[in-house]
Amino acid sequence: MIDYIGRFRDFLISERNYSEHTVRAYTTDLSEFNGFLREKGILNDGADISCVDEVSIRAYIGWLYGKKNSKKSISRKLASIRTFFEFFMREGVVRKNSAKLVPTPKGEKKLPAFLTVDEAFKLIEAAEIKGVLGLRDRAILELLYSSGIRVSELVGINLSSVNLATSLVKVLGKGNKERIVPLGSKAQEAIRQFMERRHELHPKGDFLFVNSRGGRLTSRSVGRIVKKYSIISGIPKNVSPHVLRHTFATHLLGSGADLRAIQEMLGHSNLSTTQRYTHTSIEKIMEIYDKTHPRA
Repeated sequence: MIDYIGRFRDFLISERNYSEHTVRAYTTDLSEFNGFLREKGILNDGADISCVDEVSIRAYIGWLYGKKNSKKSISRKLASIRTFFEFFMREGVVRKNSAKLVPTPKGEKKLPAFLTVDEAFKLIEAAEIKGVLGLRDRAILELLYSSGIRVSELVGINLSSVNLATSLVKVLGKGNKERIVPLGSKAQEAIRQFMERRHELHPKGDFLFVNSRGGRLTSRSVGRIVKKYSIISGIPKNVSPHVLRHTFATHLLGSGADLRAIQEMLGHSNLSTTQRYTHTSIEKIMEIYDKTHPRA
């Protein structure tokens, strides 16, 4: 099966253009699956992967439960196996994707972590606005809390996507779907101050957020920035960009914002699996935002 994993890895890199981190995650999951199959005598050297059936995969899932893997971890490993067999079904190596017959474990329902209003303010204000990097970091924190956008959306923002005159920014979300999100006055001012001095970082492109070498800031770097200021501010929580996204939604909802407007701002297409998406106009969103966001 090692050869099959190698072929699949090449496919992910050359055709899917997946990141090194994602490819490593897939190959790690599949290598563990291969180890289980060999240990149980299901798959031997030189054997065709078509002998791996639904029963084998269910046995592996049961083994993972026995090893105290979380439901989230098991779901990810099963997804890797499904993608693996889907590829080889298209390649004609197997006739069906047996992994699709194995149900995904129901997720563990956990309340998402979020900050209080005081903690959110404390975090943002920990970024000193003396140097250009401090201005950049303050703008990042303000924008994450002000808009609830994903960190991948934040690092993808270009200068042309920001309209300070209308207090709006355009982001590219999941599935390459564009949407417009409102900016609070604090975020608007922080971005304006940073943009005035952004040239000091010698940017190599028209992206909004620049690293110290002039390149586009990465999601991982933004995560480190958020963590840095959470430590400085003394917040006893594991703060991440995603926590700020949950904080944004929680504070709006707690102030009486309409759930559908929040879903629109977050870029979610559905309120639930049974509820149809209800469109809310940008004018209505702006009205709700101005009334409910603490830093609007």
